[in-house]
Amino acid sequence: MHVIYEKNGNIQVINIRPFQSGDEKRVIALWQACGLIVTQNDPNQDIQRKLAFQPDLFLVAVRCDQVIGTVMAGYEGHRGWINYLAVDPNYRGEGIGRLLMEYAEAQLKAMGCPKINLQVRAANRRVVDFYKTLGYQVEDVVNMGKRFSI
Repeated sequence: MHVIYEKNGNIQVINIRPFQSGDEKRVIALWQACGLIVTQNDPNQDIQRKLAFQPDLFLVAVRCDQVIGTVMAGYEGHRGWINYLAVDPNYRGEGIGRLLMEYAEAQLKAMGCPKINLQVRAANRRVVDFYKTLGYQVEDVVNMGKRFSI
């Protein structure tokens, strides 16, 4: 999907499309630039896992052959999930994160998804505030996890 938007009086065009095999290095570099990679998550493995399950919901935003944004969405029949929303720091504030989320949400709605969950580190107030502008709410739940050594 081509998206046209304005930046400083200039018309900009980005393409939001599913991840392609040649995107991997650029996507990982973007995630590194955005601080999304943590030691317990191998980004190469995360990409391969996503490509094995609902690969069409792994979206990238591309401008002039440069990957400037990503989002991984998923739906397991009960809830939708969002992971790895990232926008190149040089393009933040231009609405690209919002566009990626709108596109991912539309894909999930079309699948019959009734609700989307996502996780944000509590200390990341800027990101929490971003999601609030999109209508997401902080919920009174306990997040629990169990890591497998795979």
